[in-house]
Amino acid sequence: MGLLDFLARHLLDHFLLTDGGIRIATDGAQHVPDIGAHEIRGRHAASDLVVPPYAGLRPGMTLQRRAQIPVERPDIIPLDAETERVHHADQLLRIRVSRTRCRPEPGPGFLERTVFHQLPGVFDVRQGRSAQKEQRRETRHAPRPPRSALQRISLGLGIAAFSTFAGAETPILDDRHFHPVNPRAVEAGRLLFFDPILSGNKNIACATCHHPDLGTSDGLSLGLGEGGTGLGPERSAEGGNTRVRKRIPRNAPGLWNLGAREIRILLHDGRVSISDLHGNGFDTPTAEDLPMGLSDVLAAQALLPLISEFEMAGKREDNDVAKAARRRPEEGWERIAHRIRIIPEYAGLLRDAFPDLADGGQIEIRHVANALSAFVNWEFRSFDSRYDQYLAGDSDALNASEARGMGLFFGKAGCSACHGGRLLSDQEFHALALPHLGPGRTRLFDPYARDVGRMAETDHIGDAYRFRTPMLRNVALTAPYGHNGAYRDLRGILSHHLDPIPALAAWRPENAVLPEAEWLSATDFLIFDDHREMERLRARLDIRPVSLGEHEIDDLVAFLHALTGGESVRGRLGIPERVPSGLPLDR
Repeated sequence: MGLLDFLARHLLDHFLLTDGGIRIATDGAQHVPDIGAHEIRGRHAASDLVVPPYAGLRPGMTLQRRAQIPVERPDIIPLDAETERVHHADQLLRIRVSRTRCRPEPGPGFLERTVFHQLPGVFDVRQGRSAQKEQRRETRHAPRPPRSALQRISLGLGIAAFSTFAGAETPILDDRHFHPVNPRAVEAGRLLFFDPILSGNKNIACATCHHPDLGTSDGLSLGLGEGGTGLGPERSAEGGNTRVRKRIPRNAPGLWNLGAREIRILLHDGRVSISDLHGNGFDTPTAEDLPMGLSDVLAAQALLPLISEFEMAGKREDNDVAKAARRRPEEGWERIAHRIRIIPEYAGLLRDAFPDLADGGQIEIRHVANALSAFVNWEFRSFDSRYDQYLAGDSDALNASEARGMGLFFGKAGCSACHGGRLLSDQEFHALALPHLGPGRTRLFDPYARDVGRMAETDHIGDAYRFRTPMLRNVALTAPYGHNGAYRDLRGILSHHLDPIPALAAWRPENAVLPEAEWLSATDFLIFDDHREMERLRARLDIRPVSLGEHEIDDLVAFLHALTGGESVRGRLGIPERVPSGLPLDR
């Protein structure tokens, strides 16, 4: 069949379709060709989806375009056109989701995949679609700027070529998907993580705001760093001779699975990423001052809190680290490295962990950062939840409510449009119109407290109020939720996602978890009086409302709880009994 004949007889028929959705057929036992999750989340022609009855999906359910179905071994086989008497391209594919581990039949060739599967999807003609389809399309992200026909065809060919050679993607997560670690570096990093020696005034550790007993977070909407005392929701802004002068502008994120290989960008606004921009392998606020030789993006991120005035460094009048860091970041880091060098136990541990160290006197801040990264990578891996057991083949791992919630998550609710893949995050940035609170992460020229999110890093107006999609394993342990912890429970943040603008209007300060401090509370919610800023916030929205009943929200919450790990939530090594500096630990 020639190209022109194909266009005339097949592709043009696609233009006349009234519904391009992917639906679930009622016959779960029917033998049909397979298609995997990595294909479903792309742009596709209309097809039937046949799933085993235990998959938590129901007949008639519509999948979002970027949804990822939890499958183990995907494949694509086009139907025989002559046998099936097809008359347009969309009929060439039917879909079956299989959770078996057996080797699939050989997939189609590059040309088959391109012509019969990719091209109809990348054209994505919407003429004549029903109102229901239009509503589904609008429930998630706003569309990208339109591409020319040639660009779309080229994109389709590129996607097809990549999928042919890259193979199928599975959402299962295990140790293979993490950067390898040196056990000796892990042990050194464990002690450093819990040791207040890394802070300017030697009174706060990494674990203070990322404690294992608090889901590797701190249980607060906005944390209290230097000057505070205590742990978690009981932390006080009063610290003896000192006191907290400013809340941390952002919610302390959980540390689960941050050592995964696919992570290339970190923090709510993505201000730490893999990049050659500054010649040291990473793009961070410290630019070219970041040292060479860091092992990964997690190591680069670990250095930033150490020299942050309100997180760990303190005021420049208080200690030598803060004073040096105000002159230049690398000077502050050198002061911290010096502290570690002169503690014999640390010198020995790091010398054993890193072969490039001939003696403890050569310890640099990069060794400290790499050890911290190795520990977080190893200690906080978590992929033993009941959801993970389900992916591994245990069809009884989820109860009825959790299974219904999974169906909603990957289907009607559209959660997987952003929370897909192995890590349940697209690693991208989205505007959700979450309420402003706290001091905001203002730029130098901002005249008032606000947080514009990703735009502060890119200086692109299109990124205003966009924040990075969080990963979801152990999400039930890491409340409050949102980049500033605006919601204290899962139901609150879910309800906001389903209908952001009314949720923003209904939001009240009691939804946040903020320790009392009169000198801080006076400005915690001042931004709500700035009507222009609130209007700007409402105008930047990347998601559209989804209508769910209360019982459906209950099922979604149940599924999110099924993402909580088993033994992994205790950590692999746990909290040490002591640290080499002899300073007290936060417990």
